Amino acid sequence: VQLVESGGGLVQAGGSLRLSCAASGRSVSSLTMGWFRQAPGKEREFVAGISRTGTNTKSADAVKDRFTITRDNSRNTLYLQMNSLKPEDTAVYYCAADQRVTIGYEYNYWGQGTQVTVSS
Repeated sequence: VQLVESGGGLVQAGGSLRLSCAASGRSVSSLTMGWFRQAPGKEREFVAGISRTGTNTKSADAVKDRFTITRDNSRNTLYLQMNSLKPEDTAVYYCAADQRVTIGYEYNYWGQGTQVTVSS
């Protein structure tokens, strides 16, 4: 499975961005997927996850009510809508996928990441 993120960039605090993750090599309908991020000097952290059908989602407390994870299996694509962005959301954002059935924190497949920078 190959994952390619896009949609990152520079945005002012309070603004919005939508990240996309295009998958190839396998249908994403068989994969649980998620978003992680890593800020400079910090460990990578879980942002949000979504079940195979999109029925169930899970988000980190830091982004709950601001970020929304969705997927379009017909397009083999995962999304992360980020609203009310804060400077502390600045990080490299990674798309991840795994064959697991439930939403978890360990994934087998990873994208290269896309930079999100939020200015104050």
